[in-house]
Amino acid sequence: MPKLKYKRILLKLSGESLMGDKGFGIDHKVLEFFAKEVKEVHDIGVQVGVVIGGGNIHRGLSATDQGIDRVTGDQMGMLATMINSLALQNAIEHEGITTRLLSAIYMEQIAEPYIRRRALRHLEKGRVIILGAGTGHPYFSTDTAASLRAVEIGADAIIKGTRVDGVYDSDPEKNDKAFKFDKITYLDVLKKNLRVMDLTSVSLCQENNLPMVVFNMNKAGNLLKLVRGENVGTVIHNSDE
Repeated sequence: MPKLKYKRILLKLSGESLMGDKGFGIDHKVLEFFAKEVKEVHDIGVQVGVVIGGGNIHRGLSATDQGIDRVTGDQMGMLATMINSLALQNAIEHEGITTRLLSAIYMEQIAEPYIRRRALRHLEKGRVIILGAGTGHPYFSTDTAASLRAVEIGADAIIKGTRVDGVYDSDPEKNDKAFKFDKITYLDVLKKNLRVMDLTSVSLCQENNLPMVVFNMNKAGNLLKLVRGENVGTVIHNSDE
């Protein structure tokens, strides 16, 4: 087995990433691609947890513009993450990998309730765990849920899959002279207001000394290279590392 830099990871995917070239919903080709990427790292012994957003279906903040109160909007967003989680679970299991879907909201007919010790046991047994419904509470994003779950399960790193190959000082899709950081501290992320993830999420990682890697999830093989320790994406860490 190859030497692994990260043996247990929490992979954070946005709901929007599932849309592919569509303007809404789920592109099944994207689902299949993500499932194959997860299979590659699972097959070499990496323990994988996944948190996926719901922005391709519903965003709580956007709902307030439509006259829906924030709490209700966020609850609708949590349910959207469960739709995406079920779709991803199905795709991963088609690759021959055993999974467990755990929900922060009680819905026994669809998923197990999230219990930390149960989640850890599933990982130890080689199952991919998909953690749905955010934190189960309004006003907290799936970014924050991902950081929280990563800390709870003792992940070696939180891995954020995006459509760009790391953290830049400005939007690389709008500025072709944007500078890419290979490494950057959490403090500098906050000072520069880089908006990698929301402030609560960044603070959780910073306080618990949990590294974060931001990388291009859409490039085949990147996740595998990353867990092996190859120079992929941007590593965010504490200044004392």
